[in-house]
Amino acid sequence: MAVVGARAATEYGEHHAAEFAYGLGVRGVPVFSGAAYGIDGAAHRGALAASGVTVAVLGCAVDAGYPAGHVALLKRMVGAGGAVVSEYPPGTPPARHRFLVRNRLIAALTEGTLVVEAGRRSGARNTASTAGALGKVVMALPGPVSSGMSAGCHDLIRDARATLVSTVDEVLETVGHFGIAEDTTRRPKRRTDRLGPEALRTFEALAVRTDRSDSEIAAESGLPLRRVRALLPELELDGFAVRGEAGWRRRKESA
Repeated sequence: MAVVGARAATEYGEHHAAEFAYGLGVRGVPVFSGAAYGIDGAAHRGALAASGVTVAVLGCAVDAGYPAGHVALLKRMVGAGGAVVSEYPPGTPPARHRFLVRNRLIAALTEGTLVVEAGRRSGARNTASTAGALGKVVMALPGPVSSGMSAGCHDLIRDARATLVSTVDEVLETVGHFGIAEDTTRRPKRRTDRLGPEALRTFEALAVRTDRSDSEIAAESGLPLRRVRALLPELELDGFAVRGEAGWRRRKESA
């Protein structure tokens, strides 16, 4: 799971970034971020506090010693079983454009992206946009309406580009799967019980006898079109949906 946000974070943002990362770490979910000051650093520290695994994706070489104030933190992450990774060769210095390019890796390497705090123009929103384009789950934490550091999160939620979450359990429910040990005392009674909430909404928007376009399914489910387009092939592979000449419909045995 990626936990990202503003460098100039507020106390509210850093507190919740650490809390979310701690909760994910306790549940065995690796936390990815960018090792920057603010939200990134709080997320890495929260995961470490839970004895969890956390990974930093850098916008410079791993030997650049950047950011200087987080060199010790990066060493702790590696020592705890995490990693510090970069696509840049040794000796590559940090540069603004490299951090924007780096954001696509954070989005691609994770199942979902949680934006804790972000202004209207920020690298965290860039990461969220890339995650959405890749069909990954995007979530955002709401903040005080008077805080400019939460304005980007509010925009993502209002424009239906991110799901509002306020707890770690909501994050796990939204993503739908992480390979976490299943409670064997609560076996699914129906095939659809194993679908995540967004996949279930997409499935329920499918008709049994007629094909529906992805746009119609998005309108019926209330999910963003790009998210529906990512979920439909997964439902097809799992035996819940069939691609027809005019769109998508349910498989008869799953109806």
